[in-house]
Amino acid sequence: MALEISRPWARAASTMPGTGGGFFTVVNDGAEADRLLAASTPAAETVEIHAIKVVGPGTKMRPVENGLRLPSHSTIVLKPRGYHLLLMGLKAPLVVGAKVPVTLTFEKAGNRTVDMIVEVPGLLGEDALNEQPAAS
Repeated sequence: MALEISRPWARAASTMPGTGGGFFTVVNDGAEADRLLAASTPAAETVEIHAIKVVGPGTKMRPVENGLRLPSHSTIVLKPRGYHLLLMGLKAPLVVGAKVPVTLTFEKAGNRTVDMIVEVPGLLGEDALNEQPAAS
């Protein structure tokens, strides 16, 4: 399976104490679709794959049922105010510059572990759509 994961990063959630967000880009250069089924980290009690839905002037976060589909020959970006990992029940605060190991479980590609670099919490709203984490 030809999956490439790049720019893994994380940040503490500014509105939900004890939680954090995980972000990365995944490229599926393979001929077959795959699916991100789950994620886990020793840094949190649970990790859920989430999507953001715009509801009126605000947004609502919801878990992605049945995993995140990765069509063949596609790129999916997990980012603030979009698809992301929600780390819940953090065992310690996320410290800027620290590495958080996260194991991603794909339907066909199996498990892949990445180190997410903790970045400074960013802005919400329009600025988050254009936010670029610092290069690691």
